Amino acid sequence: MLRSWWFAGLMLACGVLVAASQDEPWVAGAEFVVFAVLAVLLSPLVFPRSVTAAQAQERSARDGRPIVYWRPGCRYCLRLRRRLGRRAGRVHWVNIWRDPDGAAAVRAVTGGDETVPTVVAGGEAVVNPDAGWLLHRLTP
Repeated sequence: MLRSWWFAGLMLACGVLVAASQDEPWVAGAEFVVFAVLAVLLSPLVFPRSVTAAQAQERSARDGRPIVYWRPGCRYCLRLRRRLGRRAGRVHWVNIWRDPDGAAAVRAVTGGDETVPTVVAGGEAVVNPDAGWLLHRLTP
């Protein structure tokens, strides 16, 4: 859990330091807002609630929904999340920094790396898929 918030905390700390070094209050405020937005984007807040790999696999077997293995701070994960839009809730999300079994599942697919996003849909695993590929596999 601590690693998940590390990037966000770093961005906020940088924002405070940069803002504190400004003479103009409006510049300080604007710079802090930029860093705060980055902190939110790098945090787990923009993703639907994560589940464990075991929960995701069990639920996916029942409902047929894909599983996305991700980690905070990953720009490719963020891009996939953004492109899914409201349909992101129809996917089971596993944060590999919070779940060692999720990280192991990714390593098994990628040959030992923890490359994310890794998506498992219908028994097929794809690393960093196009959003269209995943959208096509979502149940209506």
